[in-house]
Amino acid sequence: MTIMTRRNLPIASCLLLFAFSLLLLLSACATSRQLKTTEARGAPSLTELRQRLDQILTDPAITHALAGIKIVSLRTGETLYERDADILAHPASNQKLLTSATALSLLGPAYIFRTSVACDSAAKVDSVLSGDLYLIGRGNPDLTDKDLFALAQDLAQSGLREIRGNLICDDFYFDDLRWGNGWMWDDDPSTDEPRLSALTVNDNAVTVRVTPADSAGKPARVQIIPPTDHVSLVNTSVTVKRKAQIDSLKLPPLLMTRKWQQNENTLLVDGAIAQDESPQEETLNVLEPEIYCGKLFRDALHSAGIVLRGQVQRGESPARSRILAEQRAPLMPILINLNKISDNLSAELLLKTVGAEKLGRPGTAAKGIRAMRQFLGSAGVDTNAVYSADGSGVSHYNLVTPANLVNVLTAMWKNFAIRNEFAATLPIAGVDGTLRSRMKGTPAASVLHAKTGTLSAVSTLSGYTTTADGEELAFSFMMQHFLGSSRAIRAIQDRLGAEISMFRRNISAAQ
Repeated sequence: MTIMTRRNLPIASCLLLFAFSLLLLLSACATSRQLKTTEARGAPSLTELRQRLDQILTDPAITHALAGIKIVSLRTGETLYERDADILAHPASNQKLLTSATALSLLGPAYIFRTSVACDSAAKVDSVLSGDLYLIGRGNPDLTDKDLFALAQDLAQSGLREIRGNLICDDFYFDDLRWGNGWMWDDDPSTDEPRLSALTVNDNAVTVRVTPADSAGKPARVQIIPPTDHVSLVNTSVTVKRKAQIDSLKLPPLLMTRKWQQNENTLLVDGAIAQDESPQEETLNVLEPEIYCGKLFRDALHSAGIVLRGQVQRGESPARSRILAEQRAPLMPILINLNKISDNLSAELLLKTVGAEKLGRPGTAAKGIRAMRQFLGSAGVDTNAVYSADGSGVSHYNLVTPANLVNVLTAMWKNFAIRNEFAATLPIAGVDGTLRSRMKGTPAASVLHAKTGTLSAVSTLSGYTTTADGEELAFSFMMQHFLGSSRAIRAIQDRLGAEISMFRRNISAAQ
């Protein structure tokens, strides 16, 4: 059999083949447009919607995985679709839905986090404070070194010029458990698992910035941001002329880490960086966050012209103290930060804050979870099908069913006093947060509001959307026990989200 190539064919045959190929291409394009038009109209009935969702879930990426799903109409309470909705699954960061719903409901949207600077009520303060100065944390996860500088400026404007005692860092509003229950030991020193403290600053982390030296053979230049003596540095890096030399000379790649296995605040910079490379950065968590905060505040005092004679120490403020300055942070921006970017530190500190406010100091994760279970029970959630170990979802111990996540979402939707505030904290498909780059150009874009969740072999998405004819839905997609990247799983979730967002019961009205 002879295989004819274009080079073998006569010109007329080539033209005929080209015309035929063009016809096939135009036909395929027309078919594609027709399919897209049909999809854009959405399923014309609930039966077809369920068939379409079933078809999406035949994707090979989840052949051997668990896919728990529930979709409910918030208007009628009807279940539009469910699959393994009552099977317990790891929520990953969907745990933050439980934490944020609990905090918003029990603390209220007007709740304020306070970070105070105080002295003993009997101390005389003019330009000189003869006793100790107290920096008192109450769980604000978004405190920054700029906030500390503002507090120092307030003290300077009041006339304070010298502190003869120590700077005492009071983080006793919480317990001294620094990590969540069930967190992985080898996740250190990632900022996804920061140390927990009622006195927190800059996410309890520092950024290491490494820049090539001005000539080959020298150690790279290392900058710690913000500058602080809370950490020490060991720099054994080397600069080479060109990046290709790193491989040709078999040099180790650049490494930036903390001596976490030795439980030290020593930063290590090792390996090679080339002069034709851009500066590289790594953000790392630190130990003793309350002392870290105190040292940054000491530096802020110095910048404001206030001399601290004593040392930075951890300790408890007196029962009767005089507030000299205070930084206040409202709850809502913290909740938005928590859910939009999925901030673990915010979730954990919020859980302990709920525990402190509702069940007494010191705030603990256990108290916060007790308060959470009480709230969930009052919201109609089956608490026998929920197990919470932390507030963020980092722990693999957390378990919840898709049905119960939908119950929480439904309860928050029915609470008109805080419905809008809760929904406003969730990422918006194709717009912001962890959904910024997902579902763009689909019917879900700008319509679907949901919380993402990712752990090893776990991917979740739960929240709200509105159908093409204006029907509000609550949904939960919980996939786990899959191998490889979660990218393919997220693509399935995005297709599900787009499908339910384009659903239209009143199909005749659209035609």
